Amino acid sequence: MKLASQSQLSSWLPSIHPQVWIFAIGRFLSEVGTSFTLFYAPIFFVNQLGLSATSVGVALGSASISGIIGRIAGGSLADSEDWGRRRTLLLATAISAIASLVLAATDNFTSLVIGSSLISGLGIGFYWLAAEAVVADASQIDNRRETFAIARLADNLGLAIGIVLAGFLIAIIGSYRWLFVIDAISFMVFFGVVYLGISETEHQQIEEPEKTELFAAWMAVLRDGRFLVYIVVNIFFTIYISQIHSTLPLYFKNFVFVESTTKGFTETTISGLFAWHLVFAIICQLPVTSILKRCSHTLALTVSAIFWAIGFGLIWVSGIAPSHHLLWVTLALGVFAVAIVSYTPSAASLVTELAPENQRGVYFSINALCWAIGSFIGHPLGGWALDRPQIITNTYWLGFILSVAIAAAILQYLNRILAD
Repeated sequence: MKLASQSQLSSWLPSIHPQVWIFAIGRFLSEVGTSFTLFYAPIFFVNQLGLSATSVGVALGSASISGIIGRIAGGSLADSEDWGRRRTLLLATAISAIASLVLAATDNFTSLVIGSSLISGLGIGFYWLAAEAVVADASQIDNRRETFAIARLADNLGLAIGIVLAGFLIAIIGSYRWLFVIDAISFMVFFGVVYLGISETEHQQIEEPEKTELFAAWMAVLRDGRFLVYIVVNIFFTIYISQIHSTLPLYFKNFVFVESTTKGFTETTISGLFAWHLVFAIICQLPVTSILKRCSHTLALTVSAIFWAIGFGLIWVSGIAPSHHLLWVTLALGVFAVAIVSYTPSAASLVTELAPENQRGVYFSINALCWAIGSFIGHPLGGWALDRPQIITNTYWLGFILSVAIAAAILQYLNRILAD
């Protein structure tokens, strides 16, 4: 019985490169801090600073502008033998710590844009593609999805713990600004983990006589038709994810009312809801990854799209239902958790397989641009919807259900061209 248990554990946790585990610890610690602000920032800026939901959405979405610069430059730096993944990560965490401190002092729209758009977006841009490249370099074809799943598991675990702690902290001290200070400290800790525990990946140290020139590398990626089709559909997914981080917390606070009252959910309830979302994602991450490993990447992404549609449908119900609002929201966030864990490992694995090894940084850079575009569209769009009459705000979620049909059609086309 004991041997069988060990064998089963081994199947869930295949041989993972030691550097991935160290990096996962760093990501976990960083995400604990990130979750302090990720879900509460829109509530703070709208309900306490008095900014409109649209202006906050525009400010948060504007981070994508500097994020695009960071992603383009970061992809090139991550692939550079003179700079590499490790230094790019160090630069990203330092910039992100500064951004969090600026946001902690924010008291108007201008300082919000400076902290969010000019600084935070740049740090995020540098971070994600280098982080994905580190995991990709340390993975093998037969365990690539599981390796990415471990990284996502660390992210979600950190977010889950952080959001619970943030909810208690707000309930005790009533100040949102300390959340940004804690976020800055978490980035400093992550900087230390990368500096002490992460070495440059082996891929960067191999002699590459055929290494492509920078401009030629970008042009080669833009001529990859299969990858460009994936990019189009990936933007749909990143817009969906942006709604969880910015639109839904404010929607739960101001539009989904507690039974028999005209008040939205409390911060403690919102904290519990998103903690449930993240904990369920943690529980589902490895089992869902194992199940979908038998499927093609496009089929796995189609499964994710279907779950997104179901989740948005449940959010719509939560806004119009006469009762049991908490139940509908809880179900929706559980479905969204499955949608995300179905999406992230398969999407990252598909990019890794499409990219030549010496151009992974550039491929992940363009892939990361999807997140910038998704945020640029999703945050202002969500803010606009929340500033409209409630009938429009509620109908807003139905539009996402219709968009899933378009995403699914693109995925079927991508499946055909990948098979050719």
